[in-house]
Amino acid sequence: MAAGSDGVDINDAASPKTTTSKRGRFTTSTESRRQTLTSSSSHTHTLPIELIQEILQRLPVKFLLQLRCVCKSWKSLISHPQFAKNHLHSSPTATRLIAGFTNPAREFILRAYPLSDVFNAVAVNATELRYPFNNRKCYDFIVGSCDGILCFAVDQRRALLWNPSIGKFKKLPPLDNERRNGSYTIHGFGYDRFADSYKVVAIFCYECDGRYETQVKVLTLGTDSWRRIQEFPSGLPFDESGKFVSGTVNWLASNDSSSLIIVSLDLHKESYEEVLQPYYGVAVVNLTLGVLRDCLCVLSHADTFLDVWLMKDYGNKESWTKLFRVPYMGISDSYLYTKALCISEDDQVLMEFNSELAVYNSRNGTSKIPDIQDIYMYMTPEVYIESLISPCV
Repeated sequence: MAAGSDGVDINDAASPKTTTSKRGRFTTSTESRRQTLTSSSSHTHTLPIELIQEILQRLPVKFLLQLRCVCKSWKSLISHPQFAKNHLHSSPTATRLIAGFTNPAREFILRAYPLSDVFNAVAVNATELRYPFNNRKCYDFIVGSCDGILCFAVDQRRALLWNPSIGKFKKLPPLDNERRNGSYTIHGFGYDRFADSYKVVAIFCYECDGRYETQVKVLTLGTDSWRRIQEFPSGLPFDESGKFVSGTVNWLASNDSSSLIIVSLDLHKESYEEVLQPYYGVAVVNLTLGVLRDCLCVLSHADTFLDVWLMKDYGNKESWTKLFRVPYMGISDSYLYTKALCISEDDQVLMEFNSELAVYNSRNGTSKIPDIQDIYMYMTPEVYIESLISPCV
């Protein structure tokens, strides 16, 4: 892959789609720019620049990448960061499932699948993505996605931000944590709307005098340096990665009584709080944290079923709502690794069961296995939307 010095794929390959909402309007300050844009094509000379912008920012990412070739002024407009934010808010949401796994040659592979096809259980064809690190003989973990940017934990000391829709990526500087036996790093990724910036969180967990300690560092995209913040407040994070909701990153953690609590890190204040859980009403074997419909989600596992809970008003315990109960589907021997990936408008939920995917229809209580091509074991799935947001700030 050809890349510039800042980690930008200069081929700008188009691909999948990204999540969330944004703000603001894109405005031009000079009359000369208005004249350039409106006279750039015989088909657009009668249209005011504001209308051109309104039309363009409602088009799919793949089409916009092609339209950059129409003229220099369109390329400049479509490539502008503010246009990317407006497009994120205005364009129809096109969501994809991405799966990371190692193939029989032990190479790390990433493939994307249209989420609509996955829910419809039709034969789902894969699009292989051009991962920035080609032919890696190791497994890179997908931490999460935000506004179309995917965060990867490359190893215990590095992370990568990548928008596969526009082919741009940013390799973050390595963490300078001391290597220790039994140590590991857990990441989180999200957006601080008050600072208008993306942040990566790294929780370094290590053993000291017979018990585990933590060091927490944050990198704000555009600074290229990690900052030390307050240590993780309670025990150790239980999740492999934090879940981003409403400006916070959330982890399940074990406290002193060995029960699981939800610990939330406010990305703007960089302070922690405990998120109170719902009253489950049954004997809970295990919990899984996730995000559905941009809300914090908890899967409470019992012996023969799991309940799907949604916190509709983040931080308000009274807003916890049980959406539905999923019976054991015979897909896996255990619910311990179950993950809720996405829920459709007609209340179908895509779930992972031990590296297998299933779609549960809560309206009629049925489940189905999507016919997805070229899926190998030990898959890490994630859902993201296409966007123009660049990680190269």
